[in-house]
Amino acid sequence: MVGATPIQSRAQAYGFVQGAHRNAPLKRSVGTRSRCGNSGEIVSTAVMMAVLFGAFLHASWNALVRGASDGTSSTILVVTGAGLIAACWLPFAPLPAAPSWPYLAISVVVHIAYFVLVAAAYRKGQLSFVYPIMRGSAPAVSAAFAALLLNEMPSAGGWLGVLLICCGVILLATDSWRAKSFHAASAIFALANAGVIVLYTLLDGVGARLSGHPLSYTGWMILLTALASTAIFGTRHRLNTAQYIRRYWLRGLMGGACMLGSYGLALWAMTRAPIALVAALRETSVVFALVIAATLLRERITPMRYASIFIVVVGAVAIKVS
Repeated sequence: MVGATPIQSRAQAYGFVQGAHRNAPLKRSVGTRSRCGNSGEIVSTAVMMAVLFGAFLHASWNALVRGASDGTSSTILVVTGAGLIAACWLPFAPLPAAPSWPYLAISVVVHIAYFVLVAAAYRKGQLSFVYPIMRGSAPAVSAAFAALLLNEMPSAGGWLGVLLICCGVILLATDSWRAKSFHAASAIFALANAGVIVLYTLLDGVGARLSGHPLSYTGWMILLTALASTAIFGTRHRLNTAQYIRRYWLRGLMGGACMLGSYGLALWAMTRAPIALVAALRETSVVFALVIAATLLRERITPMRYASIFIVVVGAVAIKVS
């Protein structure tokens, strides 16, 4: 790529800006395949189903955190559960290739920030409010990042997606304000986490491909994040955390399995399909979160909230496939 900066070349090489996915090194899955987006890229049915199931798992562990009485301890518990599960099979898995180690190290730091913001956002915010902002706003942040720092302008469809996401988030906030359930802090933490999601998606998308073993890369990332998170937050809340783990250890293992499965499936899919298309399919997690919030958490979902979440999902997908 003539005239591109190193950062720009790397971002383009891994599908984070328009048209970049054509140059990304991918492994192809066999079987029935379907087209996704205007680029003509083909995604296998196996990859599509794996990403959709991973989206459901991601919404599920977020629901476990939101439904807990102590969000911080619950987040630590779920991360610890994922780390314990990873520790059981990592001795039998190959090590990630050395070129992926710097990405792995940075990803651990970024994920710690992510989990801190998750716990903070759910402290008072509802799942049907926080989750769509966190997940749905990430593509808009990605588009802004590409435009401002990489001088890569989104297509007309990309700008339309950004506009739809902004409108959806505003509509979602308006609905919460009318229902007297709006919490500015939760909205700010959720929006901040959207930026963190963009960062770790780029890091791990590259790292998983360089590792040669995406599931092993995922396992080490989760295990190291769990060890660091437990050391940092367990020390500050030692008594409460220990009591919480003893009481809700099964919830931690369930949430940990969902977390590990969700991200492992996503990274595996990123080695076989363009990152942008995998990220677009993952936005269906917002729909799963809405169903869980309405049925299991008994949150009141107004018609306006349904509409706002639908607009956010459409906008996110429009950015990713444009």
